[in-house]
Amino acid sequence: MTAAAVGADSDSGPAETDPTDPTDPAGPGDTDPAGDPLAAYVADLTAALHGPARAKDRMIEEIRGGLEDTADAHIERGVPRYEAIGAAVREFGTVAELVPSCQEELTVAQARYTARVVALTAPFLIACRYLTGVTAQEPAGSVLSTARLLAAHLSGVAIAATLLAAAALAATGTLSRRPSPPARLPVVVAWTGTTAGASMAVTTLALATAAALATNWPLLACAGALAAASHAVVATSARACRRCARLPVLGAPEPG
Repeated sequence: MTAAAVGADSDSGPAETDPTDPTDPAGPGDTDPAGDPLAAYVADLTAALHGPARAKDRMIEEIRGGLEDTADAHIERGVPRYEAIGAAVREFGTVAELVPSCQEELTVAQARYTARVVALTAPFLIACRYLTGVTAQEPAGSVLSTARLLAAHLSGVAIAATLLAAAALAATGTLSRRPSPPARLPVVVAWTGTTAGASMAVTTLALATAAALATNWPLLACAGALAAASHAVVATSARACRRCARLPVLGAPEPG
């Protein structure tokens, strides 16, 4: 072979592969991520599920890992990668088949998260009741009296919300004897959080108004800021819980 021929062979570079050839070990998914059926499956499942970010990410990673392990087992038996991924997806079930059972787990996780948030933040309303009581030594005024009266009543709402949240945590915890939590529990937790959040919003408005007129305004301002921060946390979590509670889950009756 002449030197010119060797140079021509080296300039030609590696042989090109056909990305659409299913017998190619790389498969169509390795050259174009958008065409990877595994990535598309995981993306569709991620978009269909709703719940706490950490729990959802962990679930998606477990499903992805299971799919990859199943596909690898097919590949070891000589099945092309593209076909192996399709077989793994068929074994796991379609996205529509997986969503109800996965969403049921995420809905319970969201209910537990919301119940934990309510249980930790609702007692702040009781603290607000104490702070407004400090201002009772000031000359009585209609605005201040109204603020103290609202805080007193809303502290009762806080106690009820805390008890309901604690009961929800107990019903969904590891010590629960029930194989699965009550079907309506996420709805109850969602509206408990919504009620607690609304109470915090009313408390914030009342305390902000009272702080503008009270002599000892720093205490009322502090209580209002505490109620506002609690409202922001609880309202966001309760909204997410209501959304999860409306989604279909495994075993739920079909709308007639």
